[in-house]
Amino acid sequence: MKKSSSQSKPVSEFAVKPDFKIQWQGNEAIQPQLLETFDYEYPGKDTEIVIDTDEFTSVCPWSGLPDFANITVEYVPARKIIELRSFKYYLYSYRNVGIFQEHLTRRLLDDLVRSCSPKRMTVTTDYNIRGGMHTVCKAAYVKPKK
Repeated sequence: MKKSSSQSKPVSEFAVKPDFKIQWQGNEAIQPQLLETFDYEYPGKDTEIVIDTDEFTSVCPWSGLPDFANITVEYVPARKIIELRSFKYYLYSYRNVGIFQEHLTRRLLDDLVRSCSPKRMTVTTDYNIRGGMHTVCKAAYVKPKK
């Protein structure tokens, strides 16, 4: 009798890892130049801005599998505000980038601070659970006093 492809296989065969890795891009694919800003009309009057999205994905450089995260950016502008459409495009540039979760958080903060020079900013990355592990990373910036 011929073995059907729909027949089950032994459990030991499920432990065999596929012999391939998904190809991903390096940090050169990240596009901070996409970030645009506009003038904050009330300099000297603090307003806290919170941007939150659950539509972020990058690639784990270890496994090649996608990493999904909720990104939260909290900041007080000094003179510039991040334009949201450009922020969305910037985040999308990470889609195929292989980057560790902990490094992503710092990279986001550094790029955003460079783009708008806020009084203060915190970036939080809250990753979906993978392999039973839940990761939340935070990085913060406070503008030095003159």
